[in-house]
Amino acid sequence: MKDNKIKIMFLPVICIALLTSIDQFTKFVIKSKFELYESKELLKNVFAITYIQNKGAAWGVMQGRRIFFLILTALVVIGCFYVLYNIIGNRKYIMLTICITILISGAVGNMIDRFKYAYVIDFFDFKLIDFPVFNVADIYVTVSMFLIFFLLIFKYKEEDISEIMGKKVNNNDNTDETGE
Repeated sequence: MKDNKIKIMFLPVICIALLTSIDQFTKFVIKSKFELYESKELLKNVFAITYIQNKGAAWGVMQGRRIFFLILTALVVIGCFYVLYNIIGNRKYIMLTICITILISGAVGNMIDRFKYAYVIDFFDFKLIDFPVFNVADIYVTVSMFLIFFLLIFKYKEEDISEIMGKKVNNNDNTDETGE
């Protein structure tokens, strides 16, 4: 069974590599084509491409906490792989598998930036509202987290959560995990 799970993990790992590559490619293009703080408006007063270097989190909070973000991201990625391993191959969790794959991709994309540059390259800039400049990895993280919360709240039951977290669940209501 474990050999089968490892084989099945191959597809999410390939997807993570592909999605992370897309993120890194967009950041490479921005870094090579734009000067720092250069902005090109695509929709007047609505949307621009603006190259910034974010040394913090969203809205630039916690500036300069690179080691903290690297450790936090590593822990999140490890936790996500743990959950992914628990649910991989179970069709009941296909949407969660996809969301976690996308979440890992976003986390790894920004983690690469923090390793390489000590900052994250951000460039999508909505001018219409006071919104932080963001990147493709941020989209992955935000959308996947929203969907994961939605799935956990509205789709999965308590016993599903136990299974997702790697606990064996007996289908017999009269027994506990020890079978007594």
